[in-house]
Amino acid sequence: MRKKWVGWFTALAALALLLPITPWFGANNRDNGGDNVQITKTKALSAKKERALKLASLQRDMNATAKLCTLQCSKELGKMLAKDHSGPGLAKHLQKMMKQRPQLRYVQQVGAASPVSAGSVAPDLKERAEGYLAKARTEAGSGRFYESPVFMTDGERYVVLGVPRRPGNRSAGMIALIRQDTVGDVQKHQMRNLRLVPYPAEGHYRMESVQSGTMKDMTVREGEDNGNASHYHINEVVVRFQRDPSEAQMQQIRSDIGAAKEQKLGKTFVFRSRQMDARNMMAYFQKRWKPEYVEPHYLYLTNDIKDGSKTLQSKVNLPAKEDQSAQAAGSPIVPNDVLYSKYQWNLPSIETERGWNVSKGDTAVSVGVLDTGVQADHPDLKGKLLGGTNIVEPGSAPADDVGHGTHVSGIIAAGVNNGEGVAGISWYNKVMPVKVLDSSGAGSTYSVAQGIIWATDHGAKVINMSLGNYAQAAFLHDAIKYAYNKDVVLIAASGNDNTDRPGYPAAYPEVLAVAATDANGRKASFSNYGSYIDVAAPGDTIASTYPGNEYAALSGTSMASPHAAALAALIRSKNPELTNVEVMDLMRNTARDLGPEGKDDYFGYGQIDVVRALEAAETTGKSLQTFSSRAKARLSAIAQRYENANP
Repeated sequence: MRKKWVGWFTALAALALLLPITPWFGANNRDNGGDNVQITKTKALSAKKERALKLASLQRDMNATAKLCTLQCSKELGKMLAKDHSGPGLAKHLQKMMKQRPQLRYVQQVGAASPVSAGSVAPDLKERAEGYLAKARTEAGSGRFYESPVFMTDGERYVVLGVPRRPGNRSAGMIALIRQDTVGDVQKHQMRNLRLVPYPAEGHYRMESVQSGTMKDMTVREGEDNGNASHYHINEVVVRFQRDPSEAQMQQIRSDIGAAKEQKLGKTFVFRSRQMDARNMMAYFQKRWKPEYVEPHYLYLTNDIKDGSKTLQSKVNLPAKEDQSAQAAGSPIVPNDVLYSKYQWNLPSIETERGWNVSKGDTAVSVGVLDTGVQADHPDLKGKLLGGTNIVEPGSAPADDVGHGTHVSGIIAAGVNNGEGVAGISWYNKVMPVKVLDSSGAGSTYSVAQGIIWATDHGAKVINMSLGNYAQAAFLHDAIKYAYNKDVVLIAASGNDNTDRPGYPAAYPEVLAVAATDANGRKASFSNYGSYIDVAAPGDTIASTYPGNEYAALSGTSMASPHAAALAALIRSKNPELTNVEVMDLMRNTARDLGPEGKDDYFGYGQIDVVRALEAAETTGKSLQTFSSRAKARLSAIAQRYENANP
């Protein structure tokens, strides 16, 4: 029997940041020898080499995101032309489009006697932009597509597009000036997410860095040092008492430690002191109160990087061995989403297109996404989000002020076959956004633990955690066990430091730990590894939704984890009678073996395989369509047994 966890828990600061990741693009050779060579090279990377790869990845990230922005904008202009609006009607539609796509700064009709326009060209831009706009006007009016070189003004990145109504059609077109804000955001975030700079900055949260698994101080001078560090609040501790202190005892504790603040969740307390540091407080509680545990208030980091350009591709090099079960699932379902065929290599690589013949999900099964929140009105997430909650600022909407949570949510649930942007893995499962990370991408253990409990108590069947740290925290583990014993499938990213040091919460036994692969089916160079890895999933240059109604290409085990979470939701939709343990075992047993034969430290049991997993779920039991009638039959049988036992 699984142990029933009854206690509640309080606060441990676990900064959740977007963990850095840098892809290693090896040859396409998929034999075992090639895998072993690639793994050896990845392990042997020096700090200097890793930094060089990260800088190159940063540039690819920016280029890839720029391409996504340009393509999406050109499609929007094309759709406007296809509607054949004119005059006041066109002006109204242009203004609406620019409101939805704030990156569009100026749009003008081409080829009309009285061209309609919207927006404006700022005075400081005119000198640089006018030549490109004139060229775009000429090209679009001649039936040719035009894209200007990127140009910079006051640190902002711009590009001009010219889009004809149809190639070769000289009658009409559109030109647009686009400010690529997202590219700048990717650059800024990537510097810290790739650990090209120290992150988090010591002092911002009154925190210290220590060697992983110890309380030995270390100073994080460079981004690379983060890979050996755990972080905690210097004047806070987390305490779980044998039994709750009385009010008189609490007054004594407050006086002894000079308490500035306290929080309580269940039986666990977080204390902040004005005068004592964490070490002294831990010694005080251990000596005076003999608690179940007292520990630092740790910080947890998210596990992503932004990536792209050359690695964004429409095809993936799959292992040569043919998948018989995939063939049995029928022809692939290829969606019409604008960016899908060119940029979403990840979904075909895990047999999602064939898997959709077996299940597209069900609205009854939701996925809790513990992250930075979500852009609630993103057009590609319309109808795919539940209310959620904001743990960081209670009472506020779980809005995404970083971008990470919106990207993770899109991997799971972006609208499929809606002609918009990207395709998610599930057509119908909904995301429950739980904001546990703040605007810096950081969140306390207290926030993460609260988020786990909230999502569990509000019906999430799957929880995705694209965050982590190298320090075990009993407080966080209590929350994990609470959800696990409530039959929730818990999934977490392994981390992006190319280390075998276990990361948490991924390494807890109740959690499915996910490593990252690239488009060649190899271990992503940044992906952490070790005996705790359960499965692998695509995590290199993944295109998904991004705030501002945009799209971005990111890399990281943060991106791999939601692939697995979406699959768990599809499985639970197909067969709702499977327990969380059975779902995780099914995902392991149906994974496509990569690397050394059998389970290994780099891919676990292998890369997830959507069609194999769903076919196994289908044969294991009945689907959701018959669940209601079977539930009624079971209730009737239980009632009959009760009546027989109590005549």
